[in-house]
Amino acid sequence: MWQRNSYGRRVLISGSPHSWQFATQQYAALKSERDALAAELIEVKRHRDSILAALLELRADVQTLRREAEQRVAELHRERAIARARAAARDPNAALN
Repeated sequence: MWQRNSYGRRVLISGSPHSWQFATQQYAALKSERDALAAELIEVKRHRDSILAALLELRADVQTLRREAEQRVAELHRERAIARARAAARDPNAALN
């Protein structure tokens, strides 16, 4: 049962069957809400961990592909430099001037 204390606040009267029953119900509701939130948090953390694992795998794949692409570009630059050098090679039969 609710009553007002000397400060004007509503309080439950101790010893009243309504107050203990109400407090027990509130506590049970709070516990069930806490348990539901804890279960949801575990699920969210699992989902986050799977996404992070996929991201790390993707990052590793990107780094591998980037490294291969850079090696291929370096190889193409060498081939181009060789082709330019061959094209610019002096004809031994041509005059120097």
